[in-house]
Amino acid sequence: MSNPFLMEEDKMSISLHAQPYDLPATGFYFGSAEEFKAKSSALKNTYGDQVEEFEIQFIDGSDLDHAFAKAFGLYQSNISAFFEIVESWEDWQKIHFIIAVGECGYSFDANTLNPNDFDIDIYPETSLRELAEQFVQEGLYGEIPSPIACYIDYDAMARDLSVDYSETVIAGIQYTYRCS
Repeated sequence: MSNPFLMEEDKMSISLHAQPYDLPATGFYFGSAEEFKAKSSALKNTYGDQVEEFEIQFIDGSDLDHAFAKAFGLYQSNISAFFEIVESWEDWQKIHFIIAVGECGYSFDANTLNPNDFDIDIYPETSLRELAEQFVQEGLYGEIPSPIACYIDYDAMARDLSVDYSETVIAGIQYTYRCS
Protein backbone atom coordinates (compact mmCIF):
# COMPACT_ATOMS: atom_id res chain seq x y z
CA MET A 1 0.00 0.00 0.00
CA SER A 2 1.32 3.44 -0.87
CA ASN A 3 1.84 6.06 1.81
CA PRO A 4 -1.16 8.45 1.52
CA PHE A 5 0.77 11.20 3.28
CA LEU A 6 3.29 11.23 0.44
CA MET A 7 1.63 12.40 -2.73
CA GLU A 8 3.28 11.85 -6.09
CA GLU A 9 6.26 14.13 -6.53
CA ASP A 10 5.13 16.20 -9.46
CA LYS A 11 6.89 19.45 -8.65
CA MET A 12 4.17 21.40 -10.37
CA SER A 13 4.74 25.11 -10.23
CA ILE A 14 2.07 27.30 -8.73
CA SER A 15 0.41 30.01 -10.76
CA LEU A 16 -1.56 32.75 -9.03
CA HIS A 17 -3.42 35.76 -10.35
CA ALA A 18 -3.52 39.20 -8.73
CA GLN A 19 -6.88 40.78 -9.51
CA PRO A 20 -6.85 44.49 -8.61
CA TYR A 21 -9.76 45.91 -6.63
CA ASP A 22 -9.06 49.08 -8.63
CA LEU A 23 -11.46 48.52 -11.55
CA PRO A 24 -9.58 50.50 -14.24
CA ALA A 25 -6.48 48.31 -13.69
CA THR A 26 -5.55 44.99 -15.28
CA GLY A 27 -4.43 42.02 -13.17
CA PHE A 28 -1.42 39.80 -13.72
CA TYR A 29 -0.23 36.23 -13.25
CA PHE A 30 2.74 35.37 -11.06
CA GLY A 31 4.54 32.34 -9.65
CA SER A 32 6.66 33.72 -6.81
CA ALA A 33 6.60 36.37 -4.10
CA GLU A 34 9.37 38.27 -5.88
CA GLU A 35 7.43 38.31 -9.12
CA PHE A 36 4.31 39.57 -7.31
CA LYS A 37 6.29 42.35 -5.63
CA ALA A 38 7.90 43.46 -8.91
CA LYS A 39 4.66 43.40 -10.94
CA SER A 40 2.46 44.93 -8.26
CA SER A 41 4.83 47.82 -7.56
CA ALA A 42 4.94 48.67 -11.27
CA LEU A 43 1.18 48.37 -11.87
CA LYS A 44 -0.75 51.57 -12.56
CA ASN A 45 -4.42 51.95 -13.38
CA THR A 46 -5.63 53.73 -16.53
CA TYR A 47 -5.38 57.08 -14.70
CA GLY A 48 -1.70 56.54 -13.85
CA ASP A 49 -2.34 55.88 -10.14
CA GLN A 50 -0.52 53.14 -8.22
CA VAL A 51 -2.64 50.01 -7.67
CA GLU A 52 -2.43 48.93 -4.02
CA GLU A 53 -4.95 46.20 -3.27
CA PHE A 54 -5.42 42.83 -4.95
CA GLU A 55 -7.51 39.72 -4.65
CA ILE A 56 -5.21 36.71 -4.98
CA GLN A 57 -6.63 33.80 -6.97
CA PHE A 58 -5.16 30.29 -7.21
CA ILE A 59 -4.96 29.46 -10.92
CA ASP A 60 -2.78 26.40 -11.39
CA GLY A 61 -0.88 23.90 -9.24
CA SER A 62 -1.42 20.58 -7.55
CA ASP A 63 -4.74 19.74 -5.90
CA LEU A 64 -2.94 19.58 -2.57
CA ASP A 65 -1.43 23.06 -2.99
CA HIS A 66 -4.86 24.40 -4.00
CA ALA A 67 -6.41 22.97 -0.82
CA PHE A 68 -3.47 24.37 1.16
CA ALA A 69 -3.94 27.85 -0.34
CA LYS A 70 -7.64 27.76 0.54
CA ALA A 71 -6.97 26.75 4.17
CA PHE A 72 -4.08 29.26 4.39
CA GLY A 73 -6.40 32.11 3.40
CA LEU A 74 -4.14 33.41 0.66
CA TYR A 75 -4.09 37.19 0.30
CA GLN A 76 -1.52 39.78 -0.74
CA SER A 77 0.09 40.34 2.66
CA ASN A 78 0.89 36.65 3.22
CA ILE A 79 2.13 35.73 -0.26
CA SER A 80 5.78 35.51 0.84
CA ALA A 81 4.95 33.20 3.74
CA PHE A 82 2.70 31.09 1.48
CA PHE A 83 5.41 30.51 -1.14
CA GLU A 84 8.04 29.82 1.50
CA ILE A 85 5.87 27.25 3.27
CA VAL A 86 4.44 25.56 0.17
CA GLU A 87 7.97 25.01 -1.20
CA SER A 88 9.55 23.80 2.05
CA TRP A 89 6.85 21.66 3.66
CA GLU A 90 6.31 18.01 2.86
CA ASP A 91 2.89 16.81 1.72
CA TRP A 92 2.01 15.25 5.11
CA GLN A 93 2.62 18.64 6.77
CA LYS A 94 0.32 20.37 4.30
CA ILE A 95 -2.39 17.75 4.90
CA HIS A 96 -2.02 18.17 8.67
CA PHE A 97 -2.42 21.95 8.25
CA ILE A 98 -5.39 21.67 5.88
CA ILE A 99 -7.28 19.45 8.30
CA ALA A 100 -6.32 21.46 11.40
CA VAL A 101 -7.13 24.90 9.96
CA GLY A 102 -9.60 24.14 7.18
CA GLU A 103 -11.63 21.45 8.93
CA CYS A 104 -11.06 21.88 12.69
CA GLY A 105 -10.90 25.67 12.70
CA TYR A 106 -7.52 26.13 14.36
CA SER A 107 -6.01 29.59 13.98
CA PHE A 108 -2.38 30.20 13.04
CA ASP A 109 0.30 32.85 12.66
CA ALA A 110 1.93 32.58 9.22
CA ASN A 111 5.24 33.85 10.61
CA THR A 112 5.60 31.17 13.30
CA LEU A 113 3.62 28.37 11.67
CA ASN A 114 4.53 24.79 12.53
CA PRO A 115 2.20 21.93 11.47
CA ASN A 116 3.12 20.00 14.62
CA ASP A 117 1.46 22.70 16.74
CA PHE A 118 -1.99 21.30 15.94
CA ASP A 119 -3.32 18.48 18.10
CA ILE A 120 -5.25 16.24 15.70
CA ASP A 121 -5.39 12.55 14.89
CA ILE A 122 -5.42 11.62 11.19
CA TYR A 123 -6.18 8.24 9.63
CA PRO A 124 -5.49 8.30 5.87
CA GLU A 125 -7.46 6.24 3.39
CA THR A 126 -9.91 5.25 6.11
CA SER A 127 -13.66 5.54 6.50
CA LEU A 128 -15.39 5.59 9.88
CA ARG A 129 -16.38 1.95 9.45
CA GLU A 130 -12.80 0.97 8.62
CA LEU A 131 -11.64 2.93 11.65
CA ALA A 132 -14.09 0.99 13.84
CA GLU A 133 -12.74 -2.29 12.42
CA GLN A 134 -9.17 -1.10 13.02
CA PHE A 135 -9.93 -0.19 16.64
CA VAL A 136 -11.43 -3.65 17.26
CA GLN A 137 -8.40 -5.36 15.67
CA GLU A 138 -6.02 -3.27 17.77
CA GLY A 139 -7.87 -4.32 20.94
CA LEU A 140 -9.18 -0.88 21.83
CA TYR A 141 -12.42 -2.48 23.02
CA GLY A 142 -10.63 -5.29 24.82
CA GLU A 143 -10.33 -8.94 23.92
CA ILE A 144 -13.31 -10.07 21.86
CA PRO A 145 -13.87 -13.83 21.73
CA SER A 146 -13.88 -15.18 18.18
CA PRO A 147 -17.42 -16.70 18.40
CA ILE A 148 -18.78 -13.22 19.18
CA ALA A 149 -16.59 -11.25 16.74
CA CYS A 150 -18.83 -12.01 13.75
CA TYR A 151 -21.76 -10.29 15.51
CA ILE A 152 -20.06 -6.92 15.92
CA ASP A 153 -22.05 -4.12 14.31
CA TYR A 154 -19.29 -2.01 12.74
CA ASP A 155 -21.82 0.37 11.20
CA ALA A 156 -23.20 1.21 14.65
CA MET A 157 -19.65 1.65 15.95
CA ALA A 158 -18.93 3.98 13.01
CA ARG A 159 -22.00 6.06 13.89
CA ASP A 160 -20.74 6.30 17.48
CA LEU A 161 -17.26 7.30 16.26
CA SER A 162 -18.81 10.07 14.16
CA VAL A 163 -19.43 12.00 17.38
CA ASP A 164 -15.67 12.56 17.75
CA TYR A 165 -14.33 11.81 14.26
CA SER A 166 -15.06 13.29 10.85
CA GLU A 167 -14.18 12.46 7.26
CA THR A 168 -12.82 14.66 4.50
CA VAL A 169 -11.27 14.27 1.06
CA ILE A 170 -8.08 16.14 0.20
CA ALA A 171 -6.55 15.86 -3.26
CA GLY A 172 -8.63 12.76 -3.97
CA ILE A 173 -7.69 10.87 -0.79
CA GLN A 174 -10.14 10.27 2.06
CA TYR A 175 -9.03 11.01 5.60
CA THR A 176 -10.73 10.35 8.90
CA TYR A 177 -9.64 12.74 11.63
CA ARG A 178 -10.31 13.88 15.16
CA CYS A 179 -9.73 17.39 16.44
CA SER A 180 -8.50 17.57 20.01
